[in-house]
Amino acid sequence: MSDDLIPSVHILQRTLATDISYTVSRMKVLEGIPGNPIGIAYRWFDEGAVALMARLPAFCRVVGLRPGHEHHIEPLARWYAEHDIKPTFELVPGQYDKNLGRELARLGFYQSSFHASLIGKPGTAGCADAGYADDGGAIELIATAEALEDYLDAYVAGWGIAEKDHAQFKRNVRPWLEQAGWSLYLARVNGRPAAAATLYVRDGVGYLADSTTDPSFRRRGLQVALLRRRIRDAGFAGADLVFSGAEPLSSSHRNMERVGLRLQFTRAKWTLAS
Repeated sequence: MSDDLIPSVHILQRTLATDISYTVSRMKVLEGIPGNPIGIAYRWFDEGAVALMARLPAFCRVVGLRPGHEHHIEPLARWYAEHDIKPTFELVPGQYDKNLGRELARLGFYQSSFHASLIGKPGTAGCADAGYADDGGAIELIATAEALEDYLDAYVAGWGIAEKDHAQFKRNVRPWLEQAGWSLYLARVNGRPAAAATLYVRDGVGYLADSTTDPSFRRRGLQVALLRRRIRDAGFAGADLVFSGAEPLSSSHRNMERVGLRLQFTRAKWTLAS
């Protein structure tokens, strides 16, 4: 690893800012649905910290807490409770002190899980062949509405979205194709949609986001191929840093290590004990 990728508070802040920006951009797509049925809401408590709310648990996050923010925790917990939503408070090394943990514990939160953040440099992470998986599966950048439908087929299969919800989900997220900073990728096997992934680039940082594979096509190297393609394309888009995240020691984590990404930090997720 080059010296400029040795983990630091500066790199941590860049990756967290990009993570927040990507998540908010996803939420704004859903917020645009008439009537805001998913209940999208935000509370910024400074430029680098935000509480996110929705009726989808993945979006109910408090990100960017730092020493001195402990007085925000109780009002935020009350805000979520008023909407009958259970949030996750995310705490990271370099932005933690005991007062944050004590306040969360006082309010009934506990550290329930970990999440690994990994970093790398575009063009240096095993990307010599960024167009194909090990078994010849082809990677393509989505550029048309027709190809987007194939991407969404792979996406709903990979994430296990119930078939009865497919049509509504696809209708809600078709605007992804027009979002600033986003690039959508599809892996095909014998022409069939097999895996999907997203690259988000902001302020020189590329986020390797939201990868998933149809269970019928797993263990074919598709996720490694999608990582390599996005790492390469992040460099073409002007990024000097790429990052992604995964459950520690998961297959996703191991795939990221295979292409040269290395652990930046492990965040602690705090949730309500009951």
